[in-house]
Amino acid sequence: MTYCGVDIGARSIEVVLYDGAQIVDALVTDTGNSPIENGRRAFSQALGSAGIRRSDLDGIVATGYGRNYFQDADRSCSEIICHARGVSYFFPGAGTVIDIGGQDSKLIELDSEGRPTDFVMNDRCAAGTGRFIEMAGGILGIPVSEMNGRVSPDAGSVDISSMCAVFAESEIVGLLQGGCGTDVILNGIFQAVARRTLSMAGRARIRDLVVFTGGVAQLEGVMYALRDETGLDIVSPPDPRITGALGAAIAASESREGRPVFLSG
Repeated sequence: MTYCGVDIGARSIEVVLYDGAQIVDALVTDTGNSPIENGRRAFSQALGSAGIRRSDLDGIVATGYGRNYFQDADRSCSEIICHARGVSYFFPGAGTVIDIGGQDSKLIELDSEGRPTDFVMNDRCAAGTGRFIEMAGGILGIPVSEMNGRVSPDAGSVDISSMCAVFAESEIVGLLQGGCGTDVILNGIFQAVARRTLSMAGRARIRDLVVFTGGVAQLEGVMYALRDETGLDIVSPPDPRITGALGAAIAASESREGRPVFLSG
C-alpha cells in the first residue's frame, strides 16, 4: 500500500508518500505564482523520485490553500486535521501544535488521542508569519538562510512593540539608526513573533507537549523565543515543513481502512 498527501500552501508545496506505517519519500518546493501547475509538477517529481506510478497509489488526499484545485487527489482534508495527524505521527500524546508558515500561523489544541479539539488561525495579517521575518531580515541585511548562525538565547534582545508589519518596519529602522545591534534586533523580532503567535490562543489552550511546525520552525531563534515565552520544552519534527502533507497521506490510509477522518471538499 502506498498513499500520498499533497499540501499546497501559499509559499510552499509539500508531497509525502506513506506506506501505512512510515514515510517513503517527501518533496518540498516553492508554490510560486502557479500553484496548480507547480502542485502537479511536484506530485509528478515525487512519484518519479520514488519510482512509483500514479496507478500504484492507493489513495491521494490534498490539503492546504490549494487543496480544492489539485485534481489528481481523490479527496481533500482540512489543514487542521492534517497537521494534527502529522504531528501525532512524530509525537504521540502531543497537546498543542504551533504552526507558523510563510503567510499564516495557527495554534491547534489536541486531545489525548491526537484529535484537534480547538484551533485559532491568523491568515489575514503578515505579523507573526514567515513573511514578517523575511521583511525584517531584509531591513537588517540578514537573509533568512543566515539567521540561525546569527542568534543565540544569550545574545540579548530588544522589544519590538509594533506587531503591524508596516509599523514594525519603521521601528526596526529607528532602532538601527539609534545604534542597536542587528543581532539584538533580530532576537527582538523572534520574541515579537512568539508573543504574537501565543496571543492568538484565546480559548485554545496551550498544553504540553508543544510541537512547533511549519517553515518558520527551522529558525532556532523562534524556537528559543517560544520556549522563553511559554516556559515549556517545545519540540519540532525532523522536517517541520511536511507535517500537513504527511497528515494528508495518513488520512488517505485511514479512509482506505474505513476509519473516520472528517474529510472535506
